[in-house]
Parts: sequence; structure tokens; C-alpha cells
Amino acid sequence: MTAPLAPVVFVYDRCASRFVQHLEMRLLGCDSYVDRMGWSMAGRWIDRGDDALTVQRPKMDALLTAMREAAAERDVLCLVHNWGRLSADDTERLAFQTHIVRAGGWTATTFGESDRRGRTLLVGRRP
Repeated sequence: MTAPLAPVVFVYDRCASRFVQHLEMRLLGCDSYVDRMGWSMAGRWIDRGDDALTVQRPKMDALLTAMREAAAERDVLCLVHNWGRLSADDTERLAFQTHIVRAGGWTATTFGESDRRGRTLLVGRRP
């Protein structure tokens, strides 16, 4: 019997500031976490400027499209440094998590938090 393939990770962040030092530190943290977990990285999607402040996020949309395609073949997840990288507003954050579940994935943070077990609750049905 072969071991299941490691999940493919889609790293997401948003940055409204012109100062990118914090963004770079968060991305480094994501890279380190992916390495520690032995996961494969699909890439990084970062919404910047005004796109980081609204619910209309072009890079998140692109991430979801890529995730849907990859989910047909492997376990996929969206990794964020912390839940606030999706949104500081809980309702918006849950909406983004629901979009990720509907794309076939789940969300995790670099602090070991995950919605993997509760993802059926996010969409109200089994994925």
C-alpha cells in the first residue's frame, strides 16, 4: 500500500501597505511551515493595495480556480499565516473559508489551526 500524497499548499496573503517587511516575514513563516510539514507548494497568491481591503480579491479568485483544478488529483489546502490574513471581519473570513471548501480544499494557519475537520459545517453538507 502506498502512502497518500502530501497535500498541495496554496499560500495566500493580503497586504494593503507599501511597507512589505511584515508581508515578507509572514511568507517566510508560511514557507518554513510547508517545509516542516513535508507538503508541496503550488505557489503564492497575494492581493495588494485596495484589492487587499475588499471582498473582491483577484488573487484569491485565481487561487480558488487553481485549487479547483488541483483538487481533482490531490488534497489541497490554503495556508495563511493567521486567520486575519483572510479578513479581520469574522463573517468575511468565514465566507472566504467557505469558498475554499467549495473549491475542494481546507484552510490552515502557520500556528497549527485548521478548519479541515469542520469544513462540512462551513458549507452545510459533505464536500
